[in-house]
Amino acid sequence: MPELDPVLLSDARTLAAYLIFFGSYFVFALGKFPWMKIDRPGAAIIGGVLMVAFRIVGAQEALQSIDFATIVLLFSMMLVVANLRVGGFFETLAEWLIRRLHPHHLLPTVIFTSGLLSAFLVNDIVCLVMTPFVLHVARRLGLPPVPYLLAVATASNIGSTATITGNPQNMLIGSVSGISYLDFILHLGPVAVGGLFLNWMLLHHIYLKGVSDTVSVEEALSVPDLLHERMRKKPVFVLVVVLAGFLAGVPPALIAAIGAALLLITRTVEPSKVYERIDWGLLVFFVGLFIIVAGAERAGLTKSLLQPVATWDLHTIGVFVPLTALVSNLVSNVPAVMLLRTLVVDFPDPHSGWLALAMASTLAGNLTITGSVANIIVVERAGAEGVHVGFREYLRIGLPVTVATLIWGSAWLWISRS
Repeated sequence: MPELDPVLLSDARTLAAYLIFFGSYFVFALGKFPWMKIDRPGAAIIGGVLMVAFRIVGAQEALQSIDFATIVLLFSMMLVVANLRVGGFFETLAEWLIRRLHPHHLLPTVIFTSGLLSAFLVNDIVCLVMTPFVLHVARRLGLPPVPYLLAVATASNIGSTATITGNPQNMLIGSVSGISYLDFILHLGPVAVGGLFLNWMLLHHIYLKGVSDTVSVEEALSVPDLLHERMRKKPVFVLVVVLAGFLAGVPPALIAAIGAALLLITRTVEPSKVYERIDWGLLVFFVGLFIIVAGAERAGLTKSLLQPVATWDLHTIGVFVPLTALVSNLVSNVPAVMLLRTLVVDFPDPHSGWLALAMASTLAGNLTITGSVANIIVVERAGAEGVHVGFREYLRIGLPVTVATLIWGSAWLWISRS
C-alpha cells in the first residue's frame, strides 16, 4: 500500500477540522440538526469523536484538553442542587422570601427571589422550580402571568452573573481563569444587583405602567396545592458548608465534590431520585466541546476565524462585550465562551477579560427565548400550563433588558478597573 502524502494528509485533516467545527457550531446555533434528532450534546460528542477519528487530536491529547475541574464542579453542584430539590429547599425558601421581602408587591419580590437563588445555585434549576410557583400565585391573585414569568427568566440570568456557580459558563470561566469565588462576586455582584433593579424598572414600565402592583399574596401562598413536605436540613447544612468553602478560597471543584459526596451518604433518599435530576446532557456537551475546540486550535482554525476582529482592540470592554454578546446569541453562551476564551489568555489584562466574558455571555442570554436554557425552561413550562410566551413577546422585554444591563455591566467593570 503506497505511503500517504504527509502534506496532503495534513491538508485533509485541516479541512476535516473546519468541517467538524462548523458543522458542530451549526447545530449549537440551531439547537438541533435539521431533519434529524441530533441535539447540542449529541453534536458535541459526534464532533469530539470525529476530531479524534480523523487524528486531528490524539486520544491522549483529547483527554488532556478536557478541563476536569469544570466537569467536577458542574457535576458536583448538580448533585447538591438535586438534593436540595428533593429535600424541598427551593419551594420553602421561595415561599419564605415572597412572604417577607415585599409581600404586597409581587413583581420585585419575584425578581429578587429568582435573582438571589440564581446567584448561588444553577439558574436553570431555579427556573424549573420558580416557574410553576409564580404561575400559581399569579393565577390565584387574578394577575396576568406573563410579566411575572418573564421576571423569572430575566432575573435568573441576571442574578447568575454574580458568582462562579450561577451558571455553566461561569463555572467554566472560574475553572480556567483561576479567579477566586470571592474575587468574582466582588466584581460581578454589583453588576447583578444593579441589573435586577434595571430589570424591575423595565418590566414595570412595559407591563405595569399605570397599574397598581399592590396585592396581598397571603391567600395565594396558603392554599393546599402549594403545601409541600418539610424541608430536609442536611442538604441545607452541606450547601452552607460548600458556600463557606467557596468564600474561604477552597478550590471550588474540591469543596463542591466534598459536599456532593457527603450528600450521597444517606439513609433516606434513593440515589435514583437524585441522579434523574442531573443534566447528563450538559456534562456530555462540555466534554465534547473541549475536544472540538482543542481540534480547532490544533488546526489553527480559531486563530484564523478570529483574525478579522484581531485588530479591533478586543481587550477593551467597549469592543469585547458587544462581540461576546453577539457570538453568544449566534451559537449559545457556552460554545461562545469555549471559543472566545482562546482570545482572553492573550489580553494585556486577562483578569478583566475573564470577568467581561462572564458578564457579557450571561447577560446576553436575555435577548431572545433561545438565548439561554433558563428562558426555554420558563417558556416551555408555562406553555405546558396553557400560558403562551411568543418570540416577539419575549423580545419586547429581552431587548431593552439586555442592552441596559450590558451597558451597566460594562460601565461598572470599566470603573472598577480604573
